[in-house]
Amino acid sequence: MMYIGAALLIWIAGWLLNVRLANGQFSDRMAVKIAVPAIFGLTIVIVWELLVIGFQINPVILPAPSSVAERFVQEGPILWADFKQTVLKGALVGYLIGMVAAFAVAVLADRSPFLTRGILPVGSFMAALPIVGTAPILVRWLGSDWESKAAVVALMVFFPILVNTVAGLKDTAAMQRDLMRTYAAGYWATMFKLRLPAALPFIFNGLKIGTTLALIGAIVAEFFGSPTVGMGFRISTSFGQLALDMVWAEIVVAALAGSSFYGLVTSMEKRMTFWHPSQR
Repeated sequence: MMYIGAALLIWIAGWLLNVRLANGQFSDRMAVKIAVPAIFGLTIVIVWELLVIGFQINPVILPAPSSVAERFVQEGPILWADFKQTVLKGALVGYLIGMVAAFAVAVLADRSPFLTRGILPVGSFMAALPIVGTAPILVRWLGSDWESKAAVVALMVFFPILVNTVAGLKDTAAMQRDLMRTYAAGYWATMFKLRLPAALPFIFNGLKIGTTLALIGAIVAEFFGSPTVGMGFRISTSFGQLALDMVWAEIVVAALAGSSFYGLVTSMEKRMTFWHPSQR
């Protein structure tokens, strides 16, 4: 009961502190933006640890954060090899391929109303396909190494980026386009000086959606075939061995990688769309 009571007190203390921070008790806004999620996350970890000890939960069901941290330190080289295989090869390469392909098709669709009307319904249909159906097919076609995972990721991120890019390229007023024509601006001059900057908020929405889909796609695809390395492979085999602390260590790596990737794209968005009302 002592551990349970301590967990309750720590949760209440963290909650009250975050309420004070969120209500503007401190003037440094940047420090508050960092402190609030940090305090919330630290509170969850401490309460998790105390509840596992207090209720004596079996590690097979839910390991304590200290056990996960210990496994994280012990298996550092394995976790790094899995990170390189899944994130740097499968997820990142697939994301870049899907992004470039989406931009190219968006420009083609923008120049052809017929293609625009045809590609968007097909894109919606393809985006609705479950990954558990497409991943085994691509693994069978391209093999079990990272190339098939990159293909799965490219397919997953292609249509969100495409749809947002096509919508963004059309987000200009008729008066703005008429003004460019009075300056004798051609298609590409209008594209790079007017329409592409106006489309950036839409494009970055698609890119941010793709950051989460990329990691999910790479990890899930590894469940259907992978060499003896990779985050999805490690989660699957560790779960079969009831090594739940290793599973949680891989989850921590995936969460850190996904958050960093999303933060990088968000930082680029703020720098490139500083003029947009959403960034003011």
